[in-house]
Amino acid sequence: MRIDKLIWFLRLAKTRTIAQTMAEEGHMRLNGRRVERAHQKVSQGDILTLATPSGVRVIEIVTLPIRRGPAPEAQACYRVLDGGADNPIAAAFRNEA
Repeated sequence: MRIDKLIWFLRLAKTRTIAQTMAEEGHMRLNGRRVERAHQKVSQGDILTLATPSGVRVIEIVTLPIRRGPAPEAQACYRVLDGGADNPIAAAFRNEA
C-alpha cells in the first residue's frame, strides 16, 4: 500500500493531498529511512515515524486497512510505540507540584 494512502486511511492526515505533501516533504521515516515519495510502499510490521501538530508519533503497522473507516477501526490497524513519552521538562514540573 502507498504511504500517503495509509496515512489518510489511518486518519493521521485529514485529506489525501495533505498525506502526499507530508510524504514528499521528507519529514517522515519508514523503518528508519527518510520517505521522500508519496508512493513509497508500506507493509504490515513496518515502523513509521511522523511529525504531527501534537508532536512526533512512532507507530507500528499491525494490519493494512482496506478503507478509510471510523476512527476506532483506523486505530485498530496500528500500535503506538511512543505511548507514554513525556516531555522531560513538563514531567519535572509535575513532580515538583
